[in-house]
Amino acid sequence: MQKIKSLMARQGLKSPQESMADLSPVENLRIPSKEELRELRELPIDPQAEQEIIDSIEEVYFSSDSFDMVQHELEKLPPELNLQELEEYRDTLKKQQDAVSKKVADLILEKQPAYVKELERVTALQTNLQLAAVICTNARRQLRVSKEGFTEASLGLLANQRRRQLLTGLLKSLRTIKTLTLNELSALLTQEEDYPGAIQLCLECQKAASTFKHYSCIRYSNNRWILWFNWVQWEKEQLDVALSKTCKHFDILHYTKVQLAYSLLDKTQTAMDQLHMHFTQAIHNTVFQVVLGYVELCAGNADTKFQKMQYKDLCTHITPDSYIPCLMDLCKALWEVMLSYYRTMQWHEEHDKQDASPTPDEAAASDEVMVDRSYVKKKLEHGLTRIWQDVQLKVKSYILGTDMSNFKYDDFIVVLDVISRLMQVGEEFCGSKSEVLQESVKRQSVNYFKNYHRARLEELRMFLENETWELCPVKSNFNIAQLHEFKFMGQCHSPSISPSRQSASSSVPLQEERSLFQQFLQDGNPFEMHIEHKEEETEDVLASNGYESDEMEKSVYQDYDSDSDVPDELKQDYIDEQTGDAPQNRVSKESQRGKKKSDYNLSKANAPILTNTTLNVIRLVGKYMQMMNILKPIAFDVIHCVSQLFDYYLYAVYTFFGRNDMYESSGLGLISSRLRTTLNRIQENLIDMDSLGENSGVHGSAEDRKEKVPSPHLSQLVVLTNSGTLYGLAQRVVATESLVFLAEQFESLQSHLDTVMPAAKKPFLQQFYSQTVSTAGELRKPIYWIVAAKAIDYEQMLLLMAGVKWDIKEIMSQHNVYVDVLLKEFEQFNKRLSDVSKQVRIPLPVSNVLWEHCIRLANRTLVEGYSNVKKCSNEGRALMQLDFQQFLMKLEKLTDLRPIPDKEFVETYIKAYYLTENDMEQFIKNHREYSMKQLANLVNVCLGSHINKKARQKLLAAIDDIDRPKR
Repeated sequence: MQKIKSLMARQGLKSPQESMADLSPVENLRIPSKEELRELRELPIDPQAEQEIIDSIEEVYFSSDSFDMVQHELEKLPPELNLQELEEYRDTLKKQQDAVSKKVADLILEKQPAYVKELERVTALQTNLQLAAVICTNARRQLRVSKEGFTEASLGLLANQRRRQLLTGLLKSLRTIKTLTLNELSALLTQEEDYPGAIQLCLECQKAASTFKHYSCIRYSNNRWILWFNWVQWEKEQLDVALSKTCKHFDILHYTKVQLAYSLLDKTQTAMDQLHMHFTQAIHNTVFQVVLGYVELCAGNADTKFQKMQYKDLCTHITPDSYIPCLMDLCKALWEVMLSYYRTMQWHEEHDKQDASPTPDEAAASDEVMVDRSYVKKKLEHGLTRIWQDVQLKVKSYILGTDMSNFKYDDFIVVLDVISRLMQVGEEFCGSKSEVLQESVKRQSVNYFKNYHRARLEELRMFLENETWELCPVKSNFNIAQLHEFKFMGQCHSPSISPSRQSASSSVPLQEERSLFQQFLQDGNPFEMHIEHKEEETEDVLASNGYESDEMEKSVYQDYDSDSDVPDELKQDYIDEQTGDAPQNRVSKESQRGKKKSDYNLSKANAPILTNTTLNVIRLVGKYMQMMNILKPIAFDVIHCVSQLFDYYLYAVYTFFGRNDMYESSGLGLISSRLRTTLNRIQENLIDMDSLGENSGVHGSAEDRKEKVPSPHLSQLVVLTNSGTLYGLAQRVVATESLVFLAEQFESLQSHLDTVMPAAKKPFLQQFYSQTVSTAGELRKPIYWIVAAKAIDYEQMLLLMAGVKWDIKEIMSQHNVYVDVLLKEFEQFNKRLSDVSKQVRIPLPVSNVLWEHCIRLANRTLVEGYSNVKKCSNEGRALMQLDFQQFLMKLEKLTDLRPIPDKEFVETYIKAYYLTENDMEQFIKNHREYSMKQLANLVNVCLGSHINKKARQKLLAAIDDIDRPKR
């Protein structure tokens, strides 16, 4: 095969395809003649065989016109040629060619009529074209004549006019192109900061460049326009920087320009996204820079390691001295950021109202504008919570970064006030309850308050142990609302405020109705105002020497001394001569009855009786309430600690002045079961008995002891054994009445405490008031009982009564000597009571309690003396009644106390002598207030007069039955 190909190449033979290509187009496309077609058709062949031959042709022959059949057949030749096989294959190809030729011939003959018909149409078309050429020639000749005649001149004028219009438009375009310079754009951005104007100019230049791009001056200045587009990108960056400036200091004009510029760029939503990102960044940068400044200032060196710290770690380097100033500056800076956001929202709200009714030209774009407005509104509303959350987290890190357990109270209250004001800002900003801030402040407050309360209890113990129980001089209108610590409750709660001041203070809530953002919208800062308000607070509660004025003090003492040395009989006559019209120079606010000698009120304008320790406790309660008012979540813990302050004060007063086992066992019920329960509860829960060295290790673990305080000890300067001072009566009055005054102040605070106490813990508060505060007045009985028991020599009276002969036979008209001695004791007691009242005002309830105790003890001593009688006649009983009536008559001149205590106790016992056997038995069963000894003596004395021995045994057995359950 390779040999044949090389032979054909040397002889220059061409393939059949190449030979066909060398023919002329006419020869190549020659149509077979009719004779040839007829010969082809006359070739005898079976149609089916012919179709089979055509089907046997390879598909590749029908693939494309560029198919090289010769090359194809040569490539099919085997390497070893066989002449016979080649000839057979050639015959096969020839048959295939003949079959195809015959098929083509049949198809041509079949289309011959259509060909003839089409040829006739071509001939007719040629004839028509020749006629059209003649017509066109004539038309051109006629047009040439018309042009030469009249059209040329008229159309020339129109052409010139059209050319003029084109040149005018060209001149306008050239003038517009001339304005496309960068100088004005640069001036708008750098000098005037007119971002909307620069954007508008840039857009107009872009539009003009696009309109006139067909001019070569525009097309060849492509580099200049690329620079222009880069300038636009730079302008967008400048816009972003300008937008970020509004986060710290909002300026309406500046923000209006920036928003207008973004709207021209159709980037309103993008601007809002960027704005929130800038606010978040502004919060972080602001707090970091404020804290970093204080940390570097306190460090005192230029160490740059602080700048690389995280904000949370940086907060741990704040010193206690710089903590509050840094917190104030931090809140001020965050306030500026939140105020900028608030004013941003205001701007958009006002802008939306102004653009609420669009013009007809703007109606087409109103849908897109509404979408932008809706997006901006939602974004701003959601941003409120997000920004406040960022503020809370930053302030939380600052709060928890320092241990405030050792802060001074005033400093800690300032911190709480600042955080409270910040939480108020948050509530007005987005309606948040500031749970993050509350939790962080609660953690610090619980830690601080636990240590603070422990220190205050120890401090209170120290005060009590060093207290001499001297009167602290305060004004007569003193009220806790006048103290610094209670200013937060509002002056309108104080009854001592004048109506004018009340009306002035009543206007404060009207001003407070305005939110902080409204008050400080244009100028000022809520945190600066807070500090100034603290500095303006003053108080004036102390009086000069306990009196409102020196004149009143002089008047009081002159009035009291005027009758202090007058005998009782003359005093009585003087009182009897009074018709109820009190002398004008007497200083007293009591009634006519209150002006008698039993009222030892010096009328120091009824100034409250309290000590320095009492005042300190009241101040401490005010401080606790301040903290509780700010920190509602720990209100119960604070109130519990407040109750411990009162408990410890009450327990100290009782321990110092009221504890005496001998007198407590008198059986007179001096200490009620409620008071006893309260004292036991205080001793068990609050008093550390281990510190006394008793039962060490029994009362609880060391952890429990941390919550307790050692029992206080009375100062050695307080002497309670001197009879001349009525056994420290002045100190006892100051101590007891200061406790009563403290209880009254607690009562006035109950409603306020109830409002802040959680609902689940209110039973504790109610129990504290009902079982502890209300028992303060009950301490008067055991404390003043000790004075009454020692002030009068009851033992001497018993001895004198023992020397009286009661089995007399005649009725006596003169009372016994012991009555005069007893009355003399009461007169001395009255005088000493008057002397004590010069040191401290003795309120009427105290005077009544003292007289009640003394009279009760005297009457019981009388009964005890009568029960010691071995023999007594009816005349002796009459003498007893005479003695007792004389005693009552003289006693009523010394005291205003009515009725006389235990009067019936003595009279009933004396009259029981006359009872029959049956009545005596009933008397014994009904009158168990008498001792067994007294009842037994009554029976023994009656023996022989109207009771026989048998009845005596019966009555003694009844007495024994009564006494048996007590054993």
